[in-house]
This record gives sequence, structure tokens and C-alpha cells, in this order.
Amino acid sequence: MSSDRSTGLIGYLYADRGGQIFLAILAAVAIIVPLLHLAVPAASPLHMPTWAVALIGKYLCYALLALSVDLIWGFCGILSLGQGAFFGLGGYAMGMYLMRQIGDRGVYGNAELPDFMVFLNWKELPWYWYGFDSFPFAALMVFVVPGVLAFVFGWLTFRSRVTGVYFSIISQAMVYALLLAFFRNDMGFGGNNGLTDFKDLLGFDLRSDGVRSALLVASAIALGLGYVICRFIVSSKLGRVLVGIRDAEDRVRFLGYRVEQYKLFVFTVSAMLAGLAGALYVPQVGIINPGEFSPANSIEIVIWVAIGGRGSLYGAALGAVLVNYGKTYFTGALPEAWLFVLGGLFVGVTLFFPKGIVGTIAAFPGLGRAGRKEKTDD
Repeated sequence: MSSDRSTGLIGYLYADRGGQIFLAILAAVAIIVPLLHLAVPAASPLHMPTWAVALIGKYLCYALLALSVDLIWGFCGILSLGQGAFFGLGGYAMGMYLMRQIGDRGVYGNAELPDFMVFLNWKELPWYWYGFDSFPFAALMVFVVPGVLAFVFGWLTFRSRVTGVYFSIISQAMVYALLLAFFRNDMGFGGNNGLTDFKDLLGFDLRSDGVRSALLVASAIALGLGYVICRFIVSSKLGRVLVGIRDAEDRVRFLGYRVEQYKLFVFTVSAMLAGLAGALYVPQVGIINPGEFSPANSIEIVIWVAIGGRGSLYGAALGAVLVNYGKTYFTGALPEAWLFVLGGLFVGVTLFFPKGIVGTIAAFPGLGRAGRKEKTDD
């Protein structure tokens, strides 16, 4: 065990050069981007336009989502193809709060019911919408709803010792079931159109430049805290057990560890982080619909992590940003080719760079000293 570990999380972060650089970049983004957006005149070439602020904020949410996948896949070997379920549920929890804030400013002027419910001739608000006019309640549900689903789903699967590809298939079935359920108009979540036309957040206009910048800063802070939480978990004794489960689950179970409990804990934490990412994502993009539950989206998240570097945390975040930047570029320049580019990236990384970007850099002498130290400590 490394001597740095004896000083706790602070000591480990001090020794984690890659993590320091990652957190420093996040701090720079949280400071510089709002300044360029709010303080620099629009006529200046240094001005950051509103669309760019929203795009960067969305990338940060995706990075937090990728971080949640790397926590369970990179360090515990749980390949979940249903992480989009928790992301979508967190997004819907925030979307329900934002819909309740519209009040009588909707198309139909009904202060009690969202527009889509009035259109579908609903007479009263469903019971599961109660409380979402309160931000603290909605913020709690952002964590509780994904966490409860992950706990129940994980308890049923892990206690049955469902692992490997079987777990991946079942998790994909879960997210597909949610996709079908949320598409239904009688579910009370807007059906195919989802929830949109948001106006206020905590009484502030969502379309204002100040709120846009504040949401970006909140996303950067959430990503930084998510990294610290994940780093705390994987650098503790718990983290070493998780790595043991990843590499030799039967041996860890033979040593007397309750493998199911470790898996259930880390899977639930991962789901809560994904829910937070979804909640921050929705007010920045202005919509949440059942498309977020698409199984293809959950598979794409795994590709982000594989490209960035599985088992490195900040590598997963890097992969999410790079792939989504590429998606933004290619869907504009070559929209027909994007899926082929994404598939080619995944195949190429799997064949030639199985450790991802961060793992590959760490393999070069001199360049990857911090990465190799992190791998040794873990």
C-alpha cells in the first residue's frame, strides 16, 4: 500500500497528478467561460456566445455521466448498458419541477396542470407530481428515484449472481422498458414530446445569460465533486475490494467478502451520479423526452469511457467530451457519416488502444508517470 494513501483522500489527491490537472481544468472552465460570456462585449472576438456556453455545459454533464459508468465498469467490472435510465430519471425529476414553475404562463393558461395534460384532457394532477413545485423536493428526487431503481434492480440481479454479458443484457432491457413506458401518453410524462418549454429555475429566467453561466458553473462543480467522491471510493479499502471483484470475483467471495453488497453500493452511487448529470442537463438543453432512454444512448456512454480510458476516472470524462465534440462537428459537417465514425472509433480503440487515451499515454516513458502511479496505487 502506498504511503500517500495513509494520509487519506487529501494525500491521495495530492499524489494524483492527473486528477490535479483535471480539477484545475474544471476550475479554469468554470471561471473563464462565464467571464468571456458575461464580461466580454458581444462584438469582441473573445466573446463566448450563449450557444457555446450551453454546449460546454452539456459536455460537462456527459462527462459526469461517463464518470458514473467508469466507477462501476472500470473499477468493479460491472458493464451496465442501462446507465441512460438513471440519467433520464434524474432529468425527468428536474423537468417536472421546471414544468410546475410555468404556472399560468403556458399555452392554455392553466396554473394547476402542464399544457400536455390540458391537451390530453386530464382533470387533475397525478399524485406522483405532488411536491415537484418545491425545488428541495425535486432535488431530493433527482437522487432518490435513480438510487431506488438501481438498488432494487441491483439487489435482484446481484443476489442471483447475474454477471458479465447477462447483466449487460438485463440492464439494457431495463432501459428499453422505461423507453416504452415513457412513450405512453397515459403515463403522465408528456409522451413522445416529453417535457419542454421551461421558463424559470428558482425564479430566474432560464434564457438569461447569467443563468446559463450559472448552470455551467454548477455542472463543473458537480463534475469536480463527482470525481472527488469516486476517487475517495476507489482509493479506500472499499475500492481495493471492488478491483478484486473486477479481477477475480470468485476468489474475493471465497475470502469471505459479501460481493453482492459491494456491488450494490457502488451501483447505487453510480446511479445517483447519473441522475445528477441528467438533472443538470435538462435546464441547459431545454427538453427531456423518452429518447434519453434509448438503449443506443447507453451503449454510446460505454464507448466514451472506452475511448477515454477505462479505470482512470478523468479519462472517462475526457472521452465523453472528445466524442461529443466530434459528434457535434460531424453531425453538422457529415451527418450521414457520424455513426460510422463512432463505430470506427470504438473498433479502432478496442484493437489498437485497448487502454484508451489515458492508458495509452501512461504507457509511454516519462509521459505517463502519474498514470502508472495511479494504476499501481489502485
